[in-house]
Amino acid sequence: MSEHAAPAAIPEWTPARPWRAIDFVADLHLAPGQPRTVEAFARYLQATKADHLVLLGDVFEVWVGDDSRELAFERTLGDLFADAARTRQIHFMPGNRDFLVGPGLLAEIGITALPDPSCLHAAGRRWLLAHGDAQCLADARYQAYRARVRSPAWQQSFLARPLQERVALAREMRTESMRVQREDVETRADLDAQACRALLAACGAREMIHGHTHRPAVHDLGGGMRRHVLSDWDLDDASAPRAEVLRLEPDGCLRRITPRAACARESPEGLFPEEEP
Repeated sequence: MSEHAAPAAIPEWTPARPWRAIDFVADLHLAPGQPRTVEAFARYLQATKADHLVLLGDVFEVWVGDDSRELAFERTLGDLFADAARTRQIHFMPGNRDFLVGPGLLAEIGITALPDPSCLHAAGRRWLLAHGDAQCLADARYQAYRARVRSPAWQQSFLARPLQERVALAREMRTESMRVQREDVETRADLDAQACRALLAACGAREMIHGHTHRPAVHDLGGGMRRHVLSDWDLDDASAPRAEVLRLEPDGCLRRITPRAACARESPEGLFPEEEP
């Protein structure tokens, strides 16, 4: 997408009725080295009372191709999602870490693919959903990288490599990304307001929901438009553990709640031991 431009048409979807709650989650970064985060998300996934769960990208710390399901950790996660998808609708939008998740894999485990961006019709309103990285226009270096790795030629070349080689390359790329983020922690680009307003106008919406930045907040975009930023999940960071769900209710109310609160009040104590009761 060129600077400040919006697509001619944004894909739309409407959840099946009736529904009690739609949960939005992003930036889980699930990985073997994050056992508490993985455990908490698995419990939330099994117990949430939401009829629809919308995953807005970076569910996985890295995804190097659908043959990753041959690996033990990825196979376990796939089975977890497949089991949860039998009891609720799960929708997946790719992020900058898991854009190589393929439609075949999603179909196999019963998850609905969501293009980035998408327009949700719910609670009598329209909601713009995005991962958020495509709107960080001030980060020219990242946008150049994004354009390169999202190209069919790059993906075809990358996926042709042996699985273990892709895993090693992804690890190297992640190490470099973390180094850059540490250097740019104070100046890291946020979403471009004009680009967000253009997307909202194209969607016919006033509310945008996205992840990517790990900066949960509500931003006033002017003209009655707002964007709601999702929290990342990291319960393995003892200094600042965090996990949050953004829940849409049938009356149009958006609430930020803990994983425990997203589940029934009758959920047993200790379901999420990392939270205060």
